[in-house]
Amino acid sequence: MAEELTPEHLELPETEPVLPEAEEEPIKQRKNGLYPGVSDELAENMKSGWADTELHGLEPIAQAAETAARRAALSARFPGERLVIPAGRLKTRSNDTDYVFRASTEYAYLTGDQTQDGVLALEPAGEGHTATVYLLPRSNRENGEFWLDGQGELWVGRRHSLAEAEQLLGVPAKDVRELPAALTEATGPVRNVRGHDAVIEAALSDKVTAERDEELRVYLSEARAVKDDFEIGELQKAVDSTVRGFEDVVKVLDKAEATSERYIEGTFFLRARVEGNDIGYGSICAAGPHATTLHWVRNDGDVRSGDLLLLDAGVETHTLYTADVTRTLPIDGRFNELQRKIYDAVYEAQEAGIAAVKPGAKYRDFHDAAQRVLAEKLVEWGLLEGPVERVLELGLQRRWTLHGTGHMLGLDVHDCAAARREVYAEGTLEPGMCLTVEPGLYFQPDDLTVPEEYRGIGVRIEDDLVVTEDGNRNLSAGLPRRSDEVEAWMAELKRS
Repeated sequence: MAEELTPEHLELPETEPVLPEAEEEPIKQRKNGLYPGVSDELAENMKSGWADTELHGLEPIAQAAETAARRAALSARFPGERLVIPAGRLKTRSNDTDYVFRASTEYAYLTGDQTQDGVLALEPAGEGHTATVYLLPRSNRENGEFWLDGQGELWVGRRHSLAEAEQLLGVPAKDVRELPAALTEATGPVRNVRGHDAVIEAALSDKVTAERDEELRVYLSEARAVKDDFEIGELQKAVDSTVRGFEDVVKVLDKAEATSERYIEGTFFLRARVEGNDIGYGSICAAGPHATTLHWVRNDGDVRSGDLLLLDAGVETHTLYTADVTRTLPIDGRFNELQRKIYDAVYEAQEAGIAAVKPGAKYRDFHDAAQRVLAEKLVEWGLLEGPVERVLELGLQRRWTLHGTGHMLGLDVHDCAAARREVYAEGTLEPGMCLTVEPGLYFQPDDLTVPEEYRGIGVRIEDDLVVTEDGNRNLSAGLPRRSDEVEAWMAELKRS
């Protein structure tokens, strides 16, 4: 990558130019930069000769009506209080390189915007609030920011003007650089979503409390539990792309065998980047005994014929909604007898869990249903001493089932995580809730309590469901689940 002329986070004055009088405002250079400075003539030259690229007549983003409704609900929940929701700032990966920016979930949920440094502020007004989105304006061409600053537009690309942002988001937009000073002078109760923007937090340090801020975070987490039609549509897009990503992987398993799990990871990532924004979480491409490690994301192991591949991956859409799907596949296309027995047990458990997903059911019902089936199988196979009720009461099956059977899904792969326990884990399912059902069995390679042939086998099957008025809809039904259907699907893909 090219090297900027100035430090990445050069702070440029808003009104005073930094270029013409080098002796008054010396240009900050990299220690080993190749240019010692900028001449007055070059500085002047770079100010002019640029076409007007302002965009006019922009249509609002697709979810503008939904984000407006979400802000209205937020306003009603916290009347008379100033609410501050930051998008977040770039995070350093190493030295002067940054991680790819991903806006905070709360900010994206309320605005539909994904701009770094953005902040949504709701100011009390009458019986409600006035919403303003604070953003970085177009790069300054008078002071050279656009070509000298590491985040200038010639380095990282054009950003929307404030006027353009207003058209797209349906919210008045102001310069975010003015916000910290304004917040410092603010009076009255304030709540802020913490953990995303240290500058905003510093400006509010004497105005907020941890308790009030946590209440805001919890509310925004719980508000996302029931998805609107736009969100469900985005999740379906994410799942559909994910299905195609799984198909891509099956078609190149021979190349993965010749290389490593990284080939699987890269293959799926290509689909995610072509059809979406990114992957929604680190892909788990676990072949052979790695399938017994729940979050195996190193993806540097061998892919061997005769073993199983546990692929847990999800495409994140351009609006940041993510799928979360798992299939366990025989690398050579056919389950052996023991693999099939274990796989079919997990499938039966998942079927029981899916059947329990319906409006009015307790959230944990699908987990309990799946765990009961797995406990029954473990007793049947002689790995646990019954009765099954005793096994479940003591949680003995967890040695091999390990994790919960699912979670909420949405803008975060583990969505609504800050919700109160009585609302989430101990709550009741409602139409519009989206969740995963993902039982598994994992026999660790060093587990001496099971027969040797079981060791190193891990199976998980995971699907994304939306609760409907009369039951549920499997968003990921496009991927086969039954063992014989998986084999037929793989065979067909390998022929294509």
